[in-house]
Amino acid sequence: MPCSPPSPSPCVQTLYVDHHAWLLSWLCKRVGNRPDAADLTQDTFVRLLRSGSTARIQDPRNYLSTIARGLAIDLHRRRSLERAYLDAMARMPEDQHPSPETQALLLEALVEADRMLDGLPNKVRQAFILSQVEGLTYREIAQAMGLSLRTINNYLARALEHCCLSRLRSLS
Repeated sequence: MPCSPPSPSPCVQTLYVDHHAWLLSWLCKRVGNRPDAADLTQDTFVRLLRSGSTARIQDPRNYLSTIARGLAIDLHRRRSLERAYLDAMARMPEDQHPSPETQALLLEALVEADRMLDGLPNKVRQAFILSQVEGLTYREIAQAMGLSLRTINNYLARALEHCCLSRLRSLS
């Protein structure tokens, strides 16, 4: 007997019927195009469905717009990273370009790293990137950023803790 996907709860169905058109219109105004707005609208309801917390929603439009706003920000950040990556690739000699598969993996890793670093203050993020991507020593980072070695130690410990907690949250 084939498995069928679970059907949405009546509450999610009601929210979808009552607010889908409104959310799509709201997102169209914010992202500027209907295809992205449609994808984000669908992703919003998928996230809502997965959360299972529809029974406590007091203001559905506010709740849905909060989810959608976060998804739109994620989309914008991903596209910004993609543009930066493609710009960097364009500056490389063509014979040094990685394969399309490797490029896709690299881009996905960049997006995941960006997601993990989300929420860190800029200086902490910058110190982490200088350490992990540029390979600078703590002393070199301190000199480059004009900060004490102790501050860099604290920043990097904070960044590593943040990344570990972010990874643990994504696994649960």
